[in-house]
Amino acid sequence: MSSTLETQTVRAQAKWVRTSARKARLVAEHIRGRSVPEARAVLAFTQRAAARDLEKVLSSAVANAESRPDLQWHGDDLVVASVTVDEGPTLKRWRARARGRVARIKKRTCHITVLLAPAAPEGVAGQESRRQPARRAVEPPEKAEQQKPKRAAKPRSKPTADAPAAAGPRAKRAAKKTESEES
Repeated sequence: MSSTLETQTVRAQAKWVRTSARKARLVAEHIRGRSVPEARAVLAFTQRAAARDLEKVLSSAVANAESRPDLQWHGDDLVVASVTVDEGPTLKRWRARARGRVARIKKRTCHITVLLAPAAPEGVAGQESRRQPARRAVEPPEKAEQQKPKRAAKPRSKPTADAPAAAGPRAKRAAKKTESEES
């Protein structure tokens, strides 16, 4: 019986939401893997407009979970298993521009899906309630010392009248001019 509870999820979906999928995905990343009360708090304090739409879908998923008599789940004991934001159809509109031209306006839509699952018991290993960012490997100090030192920049020497060949074309012309004036 416990194996069936782990695989069961409840979902809610909002289709044709009038925001771009890219903007909604930025907000969806904040709640993925969090508990429902924590996700609600994050969405309540998020400034983006897509947070309101995600909050509605989240509350709908919680209502779906609580209304099913076979599951008997409580909303505060659930975890946001996944949040997917897919692109919907784009409404194409036209706007008049200068000199008889038109500009296309793309009014993008998206489909938001939220999956809820019961929170894993604290004694169960292998499942984490939150995603952990990948850690970068830090080099030991011995390897850092073995790396080649940076080369120093070559010192620039000013061209002299004795060595106009080493200088650029302007210096050569200036040297010729001074020679012709001296003679």
